[in-house]
Amino acid sequence: MFGMKKSGPTESDVKKALSTVMDPDLNIDIVTLNFISDIKITGSKVFFKLTLTTPACPVKEKLEQECKDVVGQLPGVETVEMETTAQVANQKKNAGKEPIPGIRHLIAVTSGKGGVGKSTVSVNLAVALAKLGARVGILDADITGPNVPIMMGVADYEPQAKDSRIIPAENHGVKCISMAFFVPKDTPLIWRGPMLDKGIKQFLRDVEWGELDYLIVDMPPGTGDAQLTMANSTSLSGGVIVTTPQDVALLDGMRGLTMFQKMEVPILGFVENMSYFQPAGSSEQYEIFGRGGGRKLAEESEVPFLGELPLDPAVRMGGDNGVPIVAADPNSPVTLAFMEIAKKVAAQVSIHNHAALAAV
Repeated sequence: MFGMKKSGPTESDVKKALSTVMDPDLNIDIVTLNFISDIKITGSKVFFKLTLTTPACPVKEKLEQECKDVVGQLPGVETVEMETTAQVANQKKNAGKEPIPGIRHLIAVTSGKGGVGKSTVSVNLAVALAKLGARVGILDADITGPNVPIMMGVADYEPQAKDSRIIPAENHGVKCISMAFFVPKDTPLIWRGPMLDKGIKQFLRDVEWGELDYLIVDMPPGTGDAQLTMANSTSLSGGVIVTTPQDVALLDGMRGLTMFQKMEVPILGFVENMSYFQPAGSSEQYEIFGRGGGRKLAEESEVPFLGELPLDPAVRMGGDNGVPIVAADPNSPVTLAFMEIAKKVAAQVSIHNHAALAAV
């Protein structure tokens, strides 16, 4: 009498197993989210593709391991192979606001006051997202005080036009546009509201950005015309608010939060810059400006706290030399902090976008 042939798993078995894996940010299983595709079963080997909502997914390794574990436990499975990719979903269309072709998400980085390191955060956030595999651009919307080109190492870029569209500079894997490219150096820009409005709109729509997952917008400090232009011209996926631990900076950070709320822009979270100073080779941390105010403000406002950044002279030197710390020193504590913040920002964009699409 012949023995029964041991049957391997079916595609249905694999999907059922994978449906027990939850996306911790969206609280929905990965099969329902359509993250799983291309299931192939060859004997005792199972292959499938996992497609995440962002290449900067903070739980990528966790999801990969869980997927391998649950499929590997199926009867008859000896080998599990998977391919992980990412597809950043387009932002939900906002009635009355024209999307920018090719750009999936716009992220505004702002601060209630100057001097808190907003441009430093914008530049390093952009480079960090690019290092994680995203297609990224940065728009220097601080029209009257543009310093992103220096920090990005493209200060000498001379813009070219192609088919009546401006070709942005590119460095460290990030495309960049700024008013600094169009005016003589050391020339002050004194612009009234309508001119500023027109300038920002041109940078959004007349630049050949190509296909971008994220366009980081470095806003001028405060809550003025530039912020209103950005909110009215296009649909922002969210705002990041940069503050420092001092009480006055936290008060201004709250103003930035209120501004985003009034403009109905999702708040992705707070970043606390200059949280502490840690001398090289020492474990001692000196809280020069205090510490924890940004986290407390985020908790009181019920918005995410994205992380704290230490004071490090290398950050300033990198900005002055056109090599942001994230590109200059991949293993520095500041770089590691920026990489985590970038992952949290990308996760928040995915969370808000999924909620908006689900509500349609």
